[in-house]
Amino acid sequence: MDIVWLALAFACGWIAQQLTLPPLVGFLAAGFGLRALGADGGELLQQIADLGITLLLFTIGLKLNLRSLLRPEIWAGTSLHMAITIVVSVAVLWLLGLSGLAPIAGLPVTTLALIAFALSFSSTVFAIKALESRGELSSCHGRVAIGILIMQDIIAVVFLAASSGKLPSAWAFLLLLLPLLKPFVMLIMHKTGHDELLLLFGLVAAIAGADLFELVGMKADLGALAFGVLLGGHRKSSELAKIMLHFKNLFLIGFFLTIGLSGLPGPREFGIALLLTLIMPFKFLLFFTILTRFHLRARTAMLTALNLSNYSEFGLIVAAIGVTNAWLSNEWLVIIALALSFSFIQASIFSSMEHRLYARFEHLLLPFESDTRLAEDEIVTPGDAEVLIFGLGRTGGNAYRAMREDYGDRVCGVDYDQTRVDAYKKLGWRVIRGDATDADFWRAIDHQQIRMVMLALPSFNENLAAVKELRSAGYPGFIAATAHFDDERARLESAGADAAFNIFAEAGAGFAAHARSSYESPRRT
Repeated sequence: MDIVWLALAFACGWIAQQLTLPPLVGFLAAGFGLRALGADGGELLQQIADLGITLLLFTIGLKLNLRSLLRPEIWAGTSLHMAITIVVSVAVLWLLGLSGLAPIAGLPVTTLALIAFALSFSSTVFAIKALESRGELSSCHGRVAIGILIMQDIIAVVFLAASSGKLPSAWAFLLLLLPLLKPFVMLIMHKTGHDELLLLFGLVAAIAGADLFELVGMKADLGALAFGVLLGGHRKSSELAKIMLHFKNLFLIGFFLTIGLSGLPGPREFGIALLLTLIMPFKFLLFFTILTRFHLRARTAMLTALNLSNYSEFGLIVAAIGVTNAWLSNEWLVIIALALSFSFIQASIFSSMEHRLYARFEHLLLPFESDTRLAEDEIVTPGDAEVLIFGLGRTGGNAYRAMREDYGDRVCGVDYDQTRVDAYKKLGWRVIRGDATDADFWRAIDHQQIRMVMLALPSFNENLAAVKELRSAGYPGFIAATAHFDDERARLESAGADAAFNIFAEAGAGFAAHARSSYESPRRT
């Protein structure tokens, strides 16, 4: 039977992926299919699901940057949006209940508020996958979206902690001493190495945190988050988050299967889920309005709002807790799961058209911009520079040094990381903060003046998105881009790059040339 479950989950996830939807939509469908076949989840699947949630919260803690959450557009924007969404959703559900629509009719306001709270979250999984596929994770709108999602995740964790309904023991105060363990735990992680040993260290830390908090009467998931925060900030924390990503996603399959197994949807559940999907335009407009009030450009606010206009897997977690505590009927878990799937379908369509939508409706969106700009979202032009190098990591930084020898101050480096920009400015480099995928950036500069653009961004998708943006903006000059594989090189050239370089192959060729010249040069006596 186990192989049947795995095969069905794989098949449904694969079909969803081919339809450009997150695989979790397929996993939910697989759960519904298994329920239709009379399958029952059982204790083992529930344990897998619980471990998936624990690892999800642990990885959130690893990525938690408390300083970024203090920005008003993040904490205030998230709080305002969730509060208004809950109020409006409660009103809509109440009106639907007055019409006699089951199962909404007769529900108390507190239950409606819990449903509205579950619907107020946006999907971290969907947004990160969508931003990553378009190479926009590091863009301004990508960073704002991720900050809002993390803020929402923290609110969800607070709810998880409060939902246990029991007071912690007196020993819980000892948890305040956890920061004292940070140097010791950091040292262990530093000495752990890489690959499977680092993965095992992460699993032990996540489960130990969960068990420790549960031991003193607190929610286990809160412990996983706390231990993630404890390990965050170390130079290996991002490596740990990446290595645990697929492992976490594997266990989360169990969670989505258990949701699907919780009940089989009928026409009524489908109808209510479709009605809930109609809230998405309001969710988008509210995000857009709030973000422009916090001085983001119309383009940044629109792209951020599009990536957040969906329901969330955390909404399912909230609903599952509501069912466990008898606050919600099992039917609502099925409805919210369907609404999540429908919102992903809707969001996928609009997200794939985001740049075309902005070009089409720019004249309607620009009047919403405030007179002042958020410093991070200001357009900084390269002045009289003739060569632009995007991405000042190891490859881009070395390229800048080499090009500066030939072109001097006519070379300008561009990077989205303000900390990196400030560091290079101290070295006397000509560097500005900017985003190669930003259409407004290319509109603000003289295309004829820029002779060459070199793209050395961290990921292939970012380079590809930048090439497409450059050509669609009408840039006629020379574009060179980096790639890691030959198929990536071909795709960059097809998109409009004049030259694409496989940095691994080029590094090997450079190493061979250096070794050959050293070998053939006269030996020193």
